[in-house]
Amino acid sequence: MDDRSAELLTKLIQEYIQKGQPVGSKLLASYFSLSSATIRNVMSDLERLGLIHSPHTSAGRIPTPKGYSYFVNNLLTSKQNFYDSHEVIEEVFSAVSSSSLPELMESAAGILSKLTHFAGVVVVPNREMHFKHIEFVRLSGSSVLMILVSPQGEVFNKILNVDTNISDKSLHQAASYLNSNYAGLPLSEVRVEISNQLSELKIDISQLMQSSIDSVGSRSESEVKISGQGKLLDSEDLASDLTKLKKTFTLFEQKSELAHILDLASHSQGVQIYIGGESPYVPFQDLSIVASSYQSNGKIIGALGVIGPSRMAYDRVIPIVDITAKLLSNTLST
Repeated sequence: MDDRSAELLTKLIQEYIQKGQPVGSKLLASYFSLSSATIRNVMSDLERLGLIHSPHTSAGRIPTPKGYSYFVNNLLTSKQNFYDSHEVIEEVFSAVSSSSLPELMESAAGILSKLTHFAGVVVVPNREMHFKHIEFVRLSGSSVLMILVSPQGEVFNKILNVDTNISDKSLHQAASYLNSNYAGLPLSEVRVEISNQLSELKIDISQLMQSSIDSVGSRSESEVKISGQGKLLDSEDLASDLTKLKKTFTLFEQKSELAHILDLASHSQGVQIYIGGESPYVPFQDLSIVASSYQSNGKIIGALGVIGPSRMAYDRVIPIVDITAKLLSNTLST
């Protein structure tokens, strides 16, 4: 593509993103020292390339998914100053830096949604469950409440059915044994160690410890935090089509599918853009996902992003996603 075609395509997409109306040759001519006839010829070439199309016979042109993809990959340059956004995001992470991991993820999703006015999503993939502290509290003859605290401050409660003969002293001994010997270890490793030492432990204590660890499970499935999905109701491109709107909210309900899409970004460096109709990972046209991986101490551990209409201001959204990912990485690495 020559420079003139690239400049016209860039301006056409920018105008359409801003106003949401098909862009005609007359409007483009007001920005360039070119005749309307020359601009129409260039637009015809762009249409033959599949980068733009005319929604109606007499209307101007709008970008296709292929046109959006070419724009964000080859033509987009950010000329805006995002110092204010950087400060806002930094303040949020400073305020929650000592919070639990779920609260930190929710804050990241919330700030993405707040600054872009779309849905913010954060995925925490495949993390092995560890524990920092465990306690057992008797509720009734055969019911015991297990309270487990993770290193990130998450608290898990589970009611266990135990032998009615187990004493309160044995409950205390079981908790003390687990805390003294296994705090900080992955639960999968704790499970193996307990199995290897059954002969050295009292039967009631060993059964209680096995039941407690098994009840938590591995918790290795991806967790998804979503914020601001309701803001997509304000998007004319999505809200005007009930079918697209249903598909969008179905995506939010099926968190495993959403996690799969964003996990793709966790295998790449930098911001990744998935445009519906062009990317096979986005379920339908007119929906886009801007995502980035984030790290902890140099290791990629998850991904975050923004979900919104394809007609979004990419030059605003991309830096916001990028800054959020980098500041979240810094917070997790301190």
